[in-house]
Amino acid sequence: MGFGGGSPLVSETSKQAEAIAKTLKKITGQEWESDVTMTCGYPDIRKLDRESLVPTKRNILLPLYPHFSRSTVLSTAKLVEQTTKFCPVSLEGWVAPFHSSQVYLESIRDLILDFFQDRLNRKDFLHSESFRKVTNWETIDLVFSAHGIPIRLIQKGDRYREEILTNFENLKRLLHEKGFRGECHISFQSRVGPSKWTEPNTITMLEELGKKGIKRVAVYPISFVSDHLETLEEIGEQLKKIAYENGIVEYHRIPAPGIYPKFIDAMAKICLESVEAPKKECLCKKLGGHILKSGECPINP
Repeated sequence: MGFGGGSPLVSETSKQAEAIAKTLKKITGQEWESDVTMTCGYPDIRKLDRESLVPTKRNILLPLYPHFSRSTVLSTAKLVEQTTKFCPVSLEGWVAPFHSSQVYLESIRDLILDFFQDRLNRKDFLHSESFRKVTNWETIDLVFSAHGIPIRLIQKGDRYREEILTNFENLKRLLHEKGFRGECHISFQSRVGPSKWTEPNTITMLEELGKKGIKRVAVYPISFVSDHLETLEEIGEQLKKIAYENGIVEYHRIPAPGIYPKFIDAMAKICLESVEAPKKECLCKKLGGHILKSGECPINP
């Protein structure tokens, strides 16, 4: 790996949590504390007590996944359910997948445009020494790279790929409204194992763009909200090498939003929205999930 010291995921997520809590205080006038927990690794969500995991108006649970998948949002809900003994997904204080939120979409649009025009505050991002103004940014090819999932999950009703495509189309529209005229592409990365995963693969996408004579490419990690090894190493190093080997001569890694101020503002607003309007349907069932182990759903008992 090109980045020593392990993945920065926990430290970057902690920065986001602190920034969101500060923004919530500005909006509400109330004090907010922030805690970070992980479904894989440390701090381990399995170590938290029931009180910490019951979502309420003053205890907001924010899974940092813009898109619903059994492998992410639902698996997180199942771990919460093991402690609380009921499904948290449709309760006030549980933040649902936010890929279609207008404030989120606009924050990502602005992040991409600010990157192109070298307007980002570099201290907010890891390894920003590679950032540079993109000449003729309006016409560069833009690849949105999402984390892939096994096709078997899609076949079981998982809506992840559908939500990725919707997110892609919305961002493409918003960028075009601001003068971007380049070609946009969607692909999937981080495949593991021999089973069939969502396609096209980002490696294949870059190879095909190179064969078509495309010389300038920027890659944005559409399913990630913070930078870690899959963005810094996979997109920033491995995929760049593949791009250059296939004739692409200008390659840009657009960072994940991290603590980009407009993104933090959007997430604070989305958190507050999670407690303002009671949910009237089971999001697990709506989005391709299933009844959790206990079978107890506060929306559809």
